[in-house]
Amino acid sequence: MNTSQIVSFMKGFIQSVFLTLFLLSCSRPTKLKVGDVAPDFTSKDQDGKIVTLSSFKGKKVILYFYPKDNTPGCTKEACNFRDNYELLQKDGYTVLGVSSDDEASHRIFKNQFRLPFTLIADVDKSIHEKYGTWVEKERGGEKFMGTSRVTFIIDENGLISEIIDEVIPSAHTEQIRKEF
Repeated sequence: MNTSQIVSFMKGFIQSVFLTLFLLSCSRPTKLKVGDVAPDFTSKDQDGKIVTLSSFKGKKVILYFYPKDNTPGCTKEACNFRDNYELLQKDGYTVLGVSSDDEASHRIFKNQFRLPFTLIADVDKSIHEKYGTWVEKERGGEKFMGTSRVTFIIDENGLISEIIDEVIPSAHTEQIRKEF
């Protein structure tokens, strides 16, 4: 190889390294923090109705991510919101639950436990990706991908005002209201 071939090879190599690093950084979930604009999304609720986060601008939103309908921890969390729903409404909150379950599963879950708030189906996990809640988990030595139980409190301006990532399902309203 002569000098010009080496220089050409090195330019191509460096460009491909930078392109690879850029693409890797784009494909990783975003690590959101307090003060960030809450990523907008559009999906369907338990009844097949379109829900867009930006339509709640001007309202405080509790956007909670949970792993699966009709499981013990998720049921405790949902029922805690149900049992304190009027209190949360008086505090000015709208509650939105998100999981990767489909609309039919959400409809059954909502009806079975008389949940007065919207459950959003994120079957393609696009909302999870925006919020960084689709993560690698481990159980019994086996690794798998799943939903991280995280709650984002979004203010009236669409900014994240709090992130709760150590959720206590049976006392989550109290965590949000800072009653302990």
